[in-house]
Amino acid sequence: MKPSRREFIKKSTLTGIGASLVSIPFSAFSGTHAEVIKIGIIGLDTSHAPAFAKLFNAENPKPELARFKVVAAFPQGSTDIKSSADRIPGYIKQVQELGVEVVDSIDQLLEKVDVVLLETNDGRVHLEQARAVFKAGKPVFIDKPVAASLKDAVAIYKEAAEKKVSMFSASSLRYMANAHAVRHENKIGKVLGADTFSPATLEPTHPDLFWYGIHGVEILFTVMGPGCESVTRFSTPDSEIVVGKWKDGRLGTFRGMRAGKHDYGGTAYGTEGNLFLGQFDGYEPLAVKIAEFFKSKISPIDDRETLEIYAFMEAAEISKYKGGVSVSIAETLKAAGYNG
Repeated sequence: MKPSRREFIKKSTLTGIGASLVSIPFSAFSGTHAEVIKIGIIGLDTSHAPAFAKLFNAENPKPELARFKVVAAFPQGSTDIKSSADRIPGYIKQVQELGVEVVDSIDQLLEKVDVVLLETNDGRVHLEQARAVFKAGKPVFIDKPVAASLKDAVAIYKEAAEKKVSMFSASSLRYMANAHAVRHENKIGKVLGADTFSPATLEPTHPDLFWYGIHGVEILFTVMGPGCESVTRFSTPDSEIVVGKWKDGRLGTFRGMRAGKHDYGGTAYGTEGNLFLGQFDGYEPLAVKIAEFFKSKISPIDDRETLEIYAFMEAAEISKYKGGVSVSIAETLKAAGYNG
């Protein structure tokens, strides 16, 4: 007897065949309109939260963002980072104007949604918040920083895998047009090296680069790819330079700025030319990737690469406190409990 469509989808899920089919509502096979995927936001203490809500809840959204809707938000994020906590009342108002229901707990939110944007600005609470999402089995995008330590970041990815819950994390700067073209369109041939920069505002509760330098570091890894072997950091009160040595001998540098113009960019050097990596293209390119992830349940970034980014930043922290010595990425990952 020929199996039903529902039985085929179930079988495909178990065997790993037809991964894209499992993300399509069954109504799509029965001739009815596809269902709206309901998004919940955890944390209204960052500008990213209303920015994503505006994109997904627009009257005429970009086609890739259609059939998604942010329906609920749990506002509590940071409690003791004043610059974040003070934003919450204003962002509550903004999302309510977009038709988003503000709820009193993460558990209440999870009852109302299909997928989650974990937007809390404070990485220290991400592990606890993510555990609730994993327990509910909801796919989740975790905004930067994944956590406030490499150890917690490793734990988040490990527990997501154990619970078989799809997760994805990235800075929006990964999807700048030129950075994406270097990595995915062979824009300059083989990448020989790169220099990137971004603001590197400090927050005492987080390692130096985790709070804001993550943006420029992610640009660096976007064009260089994974495989960084060691990190050396040079710091002054106003700026710093972090040099990464890749296993194939290539060098990549990140300059973090704490004074001057608030800007992002860099230069990638390749066998067929060099390319400036600016400018910031806003949140829409990342939102499109998030939408694709929510449908496919497949992260566009390998877990190891994201964890290597956080190991790069944690190794830079160690290098700083050891007077600028070279620090091994592999040893930094091992110390944080990563055995992949």
